[in-house]
Amino acid sequence: MKSRPKKKTAKPAPLFTVGYEQAKPASVLGELKRAKIELLVDTRAVAASRRPGFSKRQLAAALDDEGIAYIHLQKLGTPAEGRAAARGGDTDTLWRIYDKHIKGADAQNELRELITMIKSGKRIALLCYCRDPKTCHRSRIVANVKKKASVKVTDLIPPLF
Repeated sequence: MKSRPKKKTAKPAPLFTVGYEQAKPASVLGELKRAKIELLVDTRAVAASRRPGFSKRQLAAALDDEGIAYIHLQKLGTPAEGRAAARGGDTDTLWRIYDKHIKGADAQNELRELITMIKSGKRIALLCYCRDPKTCHRSRIVANVKKKASVKVTDLIPPLF
């Protein structure tokens, strides 16, 4: 009896996260290039920044120069009241607000879009401000992704310059 050749299943590419707090644009770009990121997914509700180089247009242009695609999934960002709680150091309120927010239709649509991108095999990094992924809503996005896709996650921590 002949055995059938086993089908090779595509191993999903790892998922990365990165925060730009206290880092310079060159440091973040260096980390993304080192990790061979193909697509940066901006998960900020507001893709503007007082930090030079991190507003949407500047960031997208710098990424394009390095051959890295950019997409902004705004609905995965933290709502205003959650950002206010985070600034006030009230993480319990932040998580309560964000966990409710990510269950909403708009956030769920973007979460499905993200999972489709991850399953495509591209090397993707999720971007937000917070340096520490444990205190950032990126950790909640990752937890939701892991419920629907088997993926290894690596947090990139850009060096401080």
